[in-house]
Amino acid sequence: MTNRLYGDDPEPDEPVPAGRVLYVPVRPGPAGCAVRIFRTPHGGRTAVGFSTRRKLTAVLGARQPWIRLGEPALRALTEPLGATSLTVDPRLAVRDVAPPAPERRDDTRRARRPQTVGALRVAGAAALVGFLGGWLG
Repeated sequence: MTNRLYGDDPEPDEPVPAGRVLYVPVRPGPAGCAVRIFRTPHGGRTAVGFSTRRKLTAVLGARQPWIRLGEPALRALTEPLGATSLTVDPRLAVRDVAPPAPERRDDTRRARRPQTVGALRVAGAAALVGFLGGWLG
């Protein structure tokens, strides 16, 4: 490595330490990719990065687009958006939406109207989607 004089900027081909490089989930935007911002369990905004591609895939799925960014660059991109924290290698944790149904002791089944059952399924799915949407940002 060459010695730099007082305040000289490095040449573009010289390696510069960028800190930790992370796999960062992105979403398509009108001008290219946009970094995804997530919510903490307390509702705050956080940037998310993963140390390996395998960890990103395990949490967000194989179809999640990503880019590699240095930690300082990720912080600089997300801080103006209100994400003042950085979460590295988060794990998906979802609380139960509804308590489990108690076990029935008898095998008799109550007659249910099909409209009621369908409405409950739709309401339960909407609650789950709303919860995950709020958690993922």
